[in-house]
Amino acid sequence: MAPSPPRRALPAALESRDFRNLVFGQFISVTGSQMQHVALAWQLYLFTHSPSSMALLGACRVAPIVTFALVGGVLADYFDRKRLMLVSQTALALVSVVLAVASHGGWASAGLLYAMAAVGGAAMTVDTPVRQAIIPLLVPRDRLSGALSFWATAVQVASVIGPAIGGLMLKQLGVTAIYFFDAASFLAVIGALLAMRTRTPARADATFGLAAAREGLSFMRRTPIIRTTMLLDFFATFFGGSMLLMPFFADQILKVGEQGLGLLYAAQPLGAAVAAASLAWLPLPRKQGLTVLWSIAAYGVAIAVFGASRWFWLSLVALAISGAADTVAMVIRQTVRQLNTPDELRGRMTSVNMIFFMGGPQLGEVEAGLVARAATPGFSVVSGGLLCVLAVVATALVAPSLRRYAPEPEKKT
Repeated sequence: MAPSPPRRALPAALESRDFRNLVFGQFISVTGSQMQHVALAWQLYLFTHSPSSMALLGACRVAPIVTFALVGGVLADYFDRKRLMLVSQTALALVSVVLAVASHGGWASAGLLYAMAAVGGAAMTVDTPVRQAIIPLLVPRDRLSGALSFWATAVQVASVIGPAIGGLMLKQLGVTAIYFFDAASFLAVIGALLAMRTRTPARADATFGLAAAREGLSFMRRTPIIRTTMLLDFFATFFGGSMLLMPFFADQILKVGEQGLGLLYAAQPLGAAVAAASLAWLPLPRKQGLTVLWSIAAYGVAIAVFGASRWFWLSLVALAISGAADTVAMVIRQTVRQLNTPDELRGRMTSVNMIFFMGGPQLGEVEAGLVARAATPGFSVVSGGLLCVLAVVATALVAPSLRRYAPEPEKKT
């Protein structure tokens, strides 16, 4: 009998030095960015005390994404990906520098916060497709799902730590210290990129301009499983997007203040981190399409429970469940997209997907803010969660191929 292979102490994807360094840098950077999100939402809330102002913040973030996402994808497939990511990370760091200096000097305003949110959104239109396109170059194909799960774990753990630290720092040090910390956190990713040995050269045969963008859209139309999961992701996050209303729940409904706000922001990523860590060690389910549908339905139910809750502990549990369910669906969607997309189209596919997975939540926050103003924050979130469930049911009915989707196992050679 042949001896069984030794069990690894760490996920196999971490054997790649470049991936290991980049995921560690991303962990530090996301921690800072999540702290910045808490500070920005709270500072804007103090300026305006208006749900519609939170909706406008979401609109400022999403407008550049919807407008320039395809441009970012074309750039990611045409230029050296490492260099592009260095530029985008530097731009994001400068946004926090401006916020820190303005807050320290006393000339910060709601208008400045909106402007910086828009600049950050524009930088993300390049950073997100480049980052997603780099990951498959750093690990072997058979370790890609594990790498994506571990990447999601790092991001979600950082998303737990960041808001919790941000809530504490708001109370003790104020928003200026948070903005300065976030600016410094980008140095971790920049350092990982500078130390990267994997080559990410510009493609000599790559197309550029409108023809390249049309090529990416054409591929999406020819690949139903990618198109369907993107559309489902958009509608689910559009109806379920309500994170910008969190200050109202913390202050007016649950009455838990700044520290409670940090815990509310951290609860969803905590559930997501647990789910992502499990997926990093375990194989993905065989019936992946059905798993995506059930996961997004569970996400919608949990969001509705959070909106209806008047107990702090129940709100935390509901948010944690929503984060876990969303992460299961997200990891499967990303794996399906990466495995079914050729490398020369990865940037453009990510940019198209970015319109859905980033545009959905941001537009959803606009919708949630407007509904909250017309009715109440609680009604806005509950109705959004229930509409998310209806979107899943509609998708399951009109796209039976998604219900039946189960990828063929890779043949061993």
